[in-house]
Amino acid sequence: MTEEKNESAPFIKNGVPATITKKVLIEKCKPGKEGRGKALKQVFASFLANLGTINTGMAFGFSAVALPQLQNPNSTLFISEDQASWIASLSSAGTPIGCILSGYLMDLIGRRLTLILTEIPLILGWILISTSVNIPMMYIGRLLVGFGSGMVGAPARVYTCEVSQPHLRGMLGALASVGVSTGVLIVYVIGSITSWNILAGVCASVPMMSLLSMLFLPETPNFLLQQGRRERAESSLAKLRGSTCNLQEEIDKMIAFKEKNHVEPLKSAREVIKALCSPSALKPFTILAIYFFVYQWCGINSITSYSVHIFKATGNEAHKNALTIALGVVRVAFTIVGCIMCRRYGRRPLTFVSAAGCGITMLILGVYLYFLEGWKQNNVTPSYTWIPVGCIYLFMVFCTVGYLIIPWVMIGEVYPTQVRGIIGGMTTCVAHMSVFSVVKTYPLLAKLIGQYGIFSLYGAMSLFGILYFYFFLPETKGKNLQDIEDYFSGRTKTLNKKNSIQTAA
Repeated sequence: MTEEKNESAPFIKNGVPATITKKVLIEKCKPGKEGRGKALKQVFASFLANLGTINTGMAFGFSAVALPQLQNPNSTLFISEDQASWIASLSSAGTPIGCILSGYLMDLIGRRLTLILTEIPLILGWILISTSVNIPMMYIGRLLVGFGSGMVGAPARVYTCEVSQPHLRGMLGALASVGVSTGVLIVYVIGSITSWNILAGVCASVPMMSLLSMLFLPETPNFLLQQGRRERAESSLAKLRGSTCNLQEEIDKMIAFKEKNHVEPLKSAREVIKALCSPSALKPFTILAIYFFVYQWCGINSITSYSVHIFKATGNEAHKNALTIALGVVRVAFTIVGCIMCRRYGRRPLTFVSAAGCGITMLILGVYLYFLEGWKQNNVTPSYTWIPVGCIYLFMVFCTVGYLIIPWVMIGEVYPTQVRGIIGGMTTCVAHMSVFSVVKTYPLLAKLIGQYGIFSLYGAMSLFGILYFYFFLPETKGKNLQDIEDYFSGRTKTLNKKNSIQTAA
């Protein structure tokens, strides 16, 4: 689109002043969809940034296929039930430390370099697991893998949200969840046809590829502007947007927001603590911390980590491996569906679908397992064995379209620029602490209240979440990052469409 600008130049003709008017064409950004940056560039950058999240799924799914092999009496590295629970949960125990460290590094050295560093402990951890000849080696390897998984979570999501425009941010922000689901499926498939140590060796190749891919990506413009490096920010934005939009206009809006809200690098611990305790950081952190607790205690990672055991316990021992692989396929497929739905329907509706669907399916599964226990005690052949399988599959569908995507997307959306890295790391830390609490307590709770009791507990927790989400979860779909920060800081009262400007943040 062009704008005409008149410039006048006087001259003398026959003693009479005259004026020549010339028209200068000033190029402006095209309005609406035509003025957006190139989607392919943003998709490509986001895809490479989220390669490392595949490893997180591998860490979750590894125990599901490795533990039955390790508990086999003929195994070269035989483990007890207690050791199995530690192997399953130790990756989540190492994750919180990685989350906090990556959050600090993101704000210190940038999103891109942090993503590169996260791959080192992952490579070392998988190699150590693959070569384990005793239990301590396995434990240390799982801790390193968990540590690296914790480091990669927040940087991948923050990087994605900072390099993408609002109309793509919801879908691209969900790529991390697709990566996690893909990692789970990969280990389910490979683990069903090979040994646990070869599987661990294959897993080591993923962080290697991720490390190499990140070398070709630019730093985010947001971080560069925060550091006062405008020229590099403009260069980065040009690589991420292409020539279809007015890059100067987008940069100017970022700078205007930075100056308006005094967004400067925090230089002391006191400044960091003050920023973390501000309403714009504390409010969204509390919302997401509780979201993650409800989400994890709906039972998703218990099913992911113990899926082979669960299918066996529900009377489907003959097909437990095939059912586990199919479950991984369902998870990947509906995570992709959830990415598309996230862009179309927003955060709140999909969260309600997950909360209701997961709660109902877990309660039905709990009731069936109650009757199944009675049938086994009376030596009665179980009936309707398709019910628990159907419940688990439907549970996975409902979980992936909302729970598995929405809170992770919001990590990159709802926090202020100054502390987005460190508080994003704190949030993923809380998330993985919830994962650890669920996975570690599953065997204990199964003994104390039975299989039917634990799944009924998961269902009740998810249904409780409906009330919480209704009253406290904001809708951030289509809002730019400045609007969201203004809302949580109290500068605006609502996040309605009138307050939103469809520009990049």
